[in-house]
Amino acid sequence: MRDTVYCVISVVTTCILGILAARYVTHLWILAFFESLQTHIGIACIVGALLALAVRRHWYAIAMLVVAIVITGHSIVLLQARAETPAPADAQPSYRLLSFNIDGDNFSNSEKIADLVLNSKADVVEMFEAPPMLSQMTRLAAVYPYRIGCGVMEDNCDSLLMSKRPFISQSIGSLSGLWRNRFILATVDIDGQKIAFASAHLSKPYFDDFHADELAALSDSLNAVREPLLLAGDFNAAVVEPDMQAFLRRSNLAHVFPEPATWPIEAGALGIAIDHVFARPPLQLKSVRRIEDAMGSNHYGLITDFTIAR
Repeated sequence: MRDTVYCVISVVTTCILGILAARYVTHLWILAFFESLQTHIGIACIVGALLALAVRRHWYAIAMLVVAIVITGHSIVLLQARAETPAPADAQPSYRLLSFNIDGDNFSNSEKIADLVLNSKADVVEMFEAPPMLSQMTRLAAVYPYRIGCGVMEDNCDSLLMSKRPFISQSIGSLSGLWRNRFILATVDIDGQKIAFASAHLSKPYFDDFHADELAALSDSLNAVREPLLLAGDFNAAVVEPDMQAFLRRSNLAHVFPEPATWPIEAGALGIAIDHVFARPPLQLKSVRRIEDAMGSNHYGLITDFTIAR
């Protein structure tokens, strides 16, 4: 019986480790979901290897344990690879961004979400899957009179960027043929400081190579920006994924560590960060905080405080 249990645990753990290890030898988009969960699954494999070792002390169980520890450890290294130390909390000047995928069918919470926005003290607001906000636009426009999306430059409300101050420049476009107009780029003058705000909503990475192609297109657009840059969005992937790592390097973007987990909301702090806020020097992140009430969405929103290095 012990041999049977040991065999089952070993086979399952080995198969899972093989899936995680595939990223080191080839690119398979169908495995992208597992890549975002590399830390979580790696820890599960460590537990599996320890169970196998407890059932039967054998060299193969030790080998599984070593591989699981290496894969998990490498995922933690990758999570920090593009992280930078946050700027001091009292650093000035200080600005704020609210970013939130509110869920396109979340109409019953539209008023509550609008209240959140109006009370957030954010200079700029970026929303994804934002049709529920259309009914609240009159209220929102009283505080955020400048916007892209929801009838301005784009009829629908899939992506929405709102600002308290006028845009110096603004554009909206598509990152691929899969989804239309999910990339917004706007430059805002805040008290004499020009800041470029980018908003991106990417496709899921396990549907062909669209995700990698969209990241390449996004990188090309961002590399043409000369102002201090803040990018927020629903990337549907953790930074541990290979295409995300390549994107951050190409675009010279940084993030906080650890990033707040934003999905799935049922997992709370044990979930994964697939909604991100990235900064390019001289812009520095001070803090990225999760909005603890998801307000009916399947993502948590983020409040980001940031500054410009002098």
